Amino acid sequence: MASPAPSLPAAPDFLPQIGVPVRVAPGIVRVTAPNAGPYTFTGTNSFILGDASLVVLDPGPADDKHLEALLTAIGRRPVEAIILTHTHKDHSTLAPALKMATGAPLWFGGKHRLSRPALPHERIALAGACDWTLEPDRILHDGERLAVAGLALTVIATPGHCANHLAFAVDGTDMLFSGDHVMGWSSTLVSVPDGDMGSYLASLDRVIELPHTHYLPAHGGPITDGKAYAIALRAHRETRNQQIVAGVIAGDRSVGALRRRIYPDLKPALVIAARMTLAAHIEYLASRGEVATRRGPFGLRVTPV
Repeated sequence: MASPAPSLPAAPDFLPQIGVPVRVAPGIVRVTAPNAGPYTFTGTNSFILGDASLVVLDPGPADDKHLEALLTAIGRRPVEAIILTHTHKDHSTLAPALKMATGAPLWFGGKHRLSRPALPHERIALAGACDWTLEPDRILHDGERLAVAGLALTVIATPGHCANHLAFAVDGTDMLFSGDHVMGWSSTLVSVPDGDMGSYLASLDRVIELPHTHYLPAHGGPITDGKAYAIALRAHRETRNQQIVAGVIAGDRSVGALRRRIYPDLKPALVIAARMTLAAHIEYLASRGEVATRRGPFGLRVTPV
């Protein structure tokens, strides 16, 4: 799921070939799920790693056709593990069916959890998109190295989009599975309290410092200069912070007013996503003392410091 990023244009030339195995690198095949939409672009990318034995990364949404496509691509080869970047439903709800079909254990960064406790009467906007009950067979930890399917992966904790988000570096290569943390078609939706903007920015700084530059995101095509793109995303977020502070100084006092100022020509389908992302930015700015906030009967109010 992602919010619009006017300064970071989409990649309209990406052809996902829904349900078709596409080899993107030696030992790495992409199969895109048929769940295209305003928050998923052309659909969720599932990745099959390995040759003689396999790992499936992000099996995707519960969809019979996608399950059939994955099982066809897997064939008779054993699956060592099913790994998730995170537990939003467009990535994870096919996992139980794939586990049953293959017998593979399920590995990810722990059960879905909020980035901070919900405040009294706070609505969790993404509650319906979160896979709250899914249990891992193995909890993956930051810095852990996985020797699977003939590849070596390093687990990189990248919280922000949600608390249990992980990226995976392919050791000995320039490739990074970036999940929803960095996507080449749009900036990432950060919605409090499911996500956290401060954590997201810190995680961006972390991947920028990695030697890996070729990103394979969970939505959209490969990002050939991922480091430069992540730097651009970081600058984009800082520009948004500055726009919010300027809007508050100019007299805007609500998320809605700031949305109308910053996203004046937004498509109706993305208004809610824009409001969620702005609220996350406002919470981050308040934590830094750059704006003041209070919650009242009419929602979040923002004032200058």
